[in-house]
Amino acid sequence: MSRARGLALLVVLYLVIVYLIPTPATITPQGWRQTAIFICVIAGMVTDPLPASALVLVGLTAMAANGTPMTSVLGGFAEPSVWLVIVAMLIAKMMLDCGLARRIALLFVRAVGKTSLGVAYALQMTDVTLASGVPSITARSAGMVLPVARSIAELFDSRPGPSANRLGAYLIAAMYQGSAVACAMFLTGQASNLLGARLARDLANVEVTWVSWFVAAIVPGLVSCAVVPWIVYRCLTPEIQRTPEAPLFAAGELKKMGPLTRAEWITLLVFAGVGLMWITSAWHGLDVTFVALVGLSVLLATGTMTWQTAASERSAWDVFVWYGGMLRMGQLLNDTGSTRVLAEHVASMFVGIPWQIVLVGILIIFFYSHYFFASITAHMLAMFPPFVAVLIGIGVPPLLAVYSLLCLANLTAGLTHYGTTTGPILFGVGYVSRVDWWRAGFYVSLANMLIWLTIGFAWWKWLGFW
Repeated sequence: MSRARGLALLVVLYLVIVYLIPTPATITPQGWRQTAIFICVIAGMVTDPLPASALVLVGLTAMAANGTPMTSVLGGFAEPSVWLVIVAMLIAKMMLDCGLARRIALLFVRAVGKTSLGVAYALQMTDVTLASGVPSITARSAGMVLPVARSIAELFDSRPGPSANRLGAYLIAAMYQGSAVACAMFLTGQASNLLGARLARDLANVEVTWVSWFVAAIVPGLVSCAVVPWIVYRCLTPEIQRTPEAPLFAAGELKKMGPLTRAEWITLLVFAGVGLMWITSAWHGLDVTFVALVGLSVLLATGTMTWQTAASERSAWDVFVWYGGMLRMGQLLNDTGSTRVLAEHVASMFVGIPWQIVLVGILIIFFYSHYFFASITAHMLAMFPPFVAVLIGIGVPPLLAVYSLLCLANLTAGLTHYGTTTGPILFGVGYVSRVDWWRAGFYVSLANMLIWLTIGFAWWKWLGFW
């Protein structure tokens, strides 16, 4: 869709909402216009007439024109969670640049990479390890893990084209599906998780922390980690199933890298120290964003990272703009009362039906509606607020409603080759056909849904979520 046509359709959508749909009695005209602006921004994230950050800036400008004070419109950029995302992404940049991320991947491959399935587990364990502190699936999967996967595939003469099925197609598909599980296991799994946590606090009065998310996701997450590479293996069985050369390759690469450099040591200590402080935040009470800022300050003060490097990390600052803007627009939307009106209307349709049945049905709808989204962020912004409000409105315990939606939102990324920003990058490498990608994604989705709606629910019952 062309830029002009896409923007024109958003203008038409705005006019339809404001002038053709009656304003609910409990919402002011200004609040209804605010709602229309928010819906148009979400629609724009789906149709993509502008980059996300540019679209968000246009939306913020429209909200200011609608009468919202400028200090309120720009308030999202002062939120600690917004700074947490950008600081963690800058630390991730340093892990990539100094070679630490590649070293971690090679260590896993050397340990368990004697079979093609073992290599897939090694790549997944690398992603899961990094997800504990790197809030970008693209930085981890595409930037840190993909180069190792491609090197191993090419080691066995598997390249895009006729030889893809020798090994590369399986490794790329398994790596992508595993990265979605990694996103679901940590608050820092990806940027939109922090956005979802803020929405949970505002809409459901549920405080989501790094530790609480980790505890909630650890059991079903580990089960998914164990199952997903095997499911992909059954869907895209590689011709080469034993890879004794892979550990040797990893060992050789590690030998070439030599001992940890000064930059790697400092980055490793920062990464481990920040992670440890996040895990123990309930004991010492230090703000997680403050901890991340201390880690970045150490990198800058020691010269491990220069300010020029930090300033040039375009993807991190891009996330800062769209995340801070969308966070504030979500708060302004909540203030209008629109989500409450929608929730009350939908909840009235489920009167008399046990909430357990409604919960499962809504989660299935929530999950598979991601076929229509090219962004987990857009999906979460569009569907998390009304769905969590509906679920709580019909009697679902708030903790169960919040964590089930937040975790499943990440797992939806595996459905398609455009499910999140990493998808087009990995798909574009050329190893996996669209049919195979979608087929593997669908089978993995069935396994993940079964795991999280059974083992996950049982674990959450034990935790007292319901």
